[in-house]
Amino acid sequence: MAIPKSQVMLIFFLFLFISVSSSTNQTFLQCFSSHFSPSNITSDVIFSRNSSQYISILQSSIRNLRFLNASKPQYIVTPFYEAHIQATIICSEEYHMHVVVRSAGHDYEGLSYISDVPFKIIDLFQMRSVTVDINNWYAWVGAGATVGELYYSISSFSNVYGFPAGSCPTVGVGGHISGGGFGTIFRKYGLAADNVIDAKMVDVNGNILDRRSMGEDLFWAIRGGGGASFGVIVSWKLRLVRVPPTVTVFRIGKTLEQGATKLLHKWQTIADKLHRDIFLHAVMEVTRANSNGNTTVQVSFECLFLGTADRLLPLIKDSFPELGVARENCTEMSWIQSVLYFAGYSITEPIDVLVNRTMQSTQFSKAKSDYVKDVIPETGLEGLYKMLVDEEGSYILYWQSAEKTEKHIGWMRRLYKYMEPYVSKSPRAAYLNYRDVDLGRNSKRNTNYGEASVWGLKYFSNNFNSLVRVKTLADPQNFFWNEQSIPALQ
Repeated sequence: MAIPKSQVMLIFFLFLFISVSSSTNQTFLQCFSSHFSPSNITSDVIFSRNSSQYISILQSSIRNLRFLNASKPQYIVTPFYEAHIQATIICSEEYHMHVVVRSAGHDYEGLSYISDVPFKIIDLFQMRSVTVDINNWYAWVGAGATVGELYYSISSFSNVYGFPAGSCPTVGVGGHISGGGFGTIFRKYGLAADNVIDAKMVDVNGNILDRRSMGEDLFWAIRGGGGASFGVIVSWKLRLVRVPPTVTVFRIGKTLEQGATKLLHKWQTIADKLHRDIFLHAVMEVTRANSNGNTTVQVSFECLFLGTADRLLPLIKDSFPELGVARENCTEMSWIQSVLYFAGYSITEPIDVLVNRTMQSTQFSKAKSDYVKDVIPETGLEGLYKMLVDEEGSYILYWQSAEKTEKHIGWMRRLYKYMEPYVSKSPRAAYLNYRDVDLGRNSKRNTNYGEASVWGLKYFSNNFNSLVRVKTLADPQNFFWNEQSIPALQ
């Protein structure tokens, strides 16, 4: 039986595409190898889909099961040295191959390990050394290191130095710091990005830049504007901060029936006015109110204080007496033990648990973020409680089964819609490190300013325009792009 011409053409073009793709991949490997001697170094650095280690490396840092079976890279490059990154960038640009960069895989939308077009991953997990100079209050940390590895290294030298980054120890410092990064001591010391002294990155031309050679504008952009839009961050030089030998934590939970609404309303009015040594956040969760199993909302007020309980108590009683904090609610510990505490570990566990890059559990998840500038009235909180009880969820939602993905994401979007009257406006602001592609996404590499501004102004407000100008100078052809990267002006 004769094959229709349309099918012949389809087969021909498919064959042609596969042939060209295979040729391009082979040429890339030859280009990469040409930068090194011996040339067989590629087998230790580049892993193709045929490699026995490919799947284990790929899945090692997939933190969101929504993307476990998403598009897979043609290659995974695992550089040991800056030269490996330079060669990857030079050869990828020469042969028009898309690159994404992964530090530890915590991008909430998976943009550090998936893409809408054929791509390769530069996975930085081998570049995670931490060098601490305790006498001069700084540390150089590889972009592939985790926050936990950074904290552990600092604590190995001193118990009175720390760093103001996040509480999840498996988050990579490359993405965390370049997206701003906040944690339990940010009220005193600012964001992680505020405490960067220097950085090393590989630019679109394969050059290694530091603060002096990249200039202050680019140095500003990579500290909060998302480093992946501008190049490959190799390492950060961080300013360490002094912490007292003793810090204090407490956690007090109140259900709606126990007056949580009044407390949460009061907390909104005083949280930003507390002594700067006090970090006090409020976490809402669905729980059971009594032995009858009735569902309710509990608000937990969790505090870290940079000092002793004797110093904390008069401060908190003066600002928030309604919470009823007593000495028996407080636990004193070292700062590094508080890192364990807020990461969900027992403070008696060995500190080296922080260097474990494997998460305790991996689930399906979806997150959103908002900035609240005015106090949410009690009526608004009551409607929020009802939504939370219906789903038993929050702004970061986890679930176990792929079949429930559509249901849970639909609920998350309804929650986001409900909160619209109570949060920032024009634009409705969002936090880059809680990535959300519902805000908008780029149309591949040729995205223009107008398309990107839909989401960009929400993350960066007026700073988005400055980031675009820096991007246009640093990467005018938009080589470093992803579905939410800063565009270059055309």
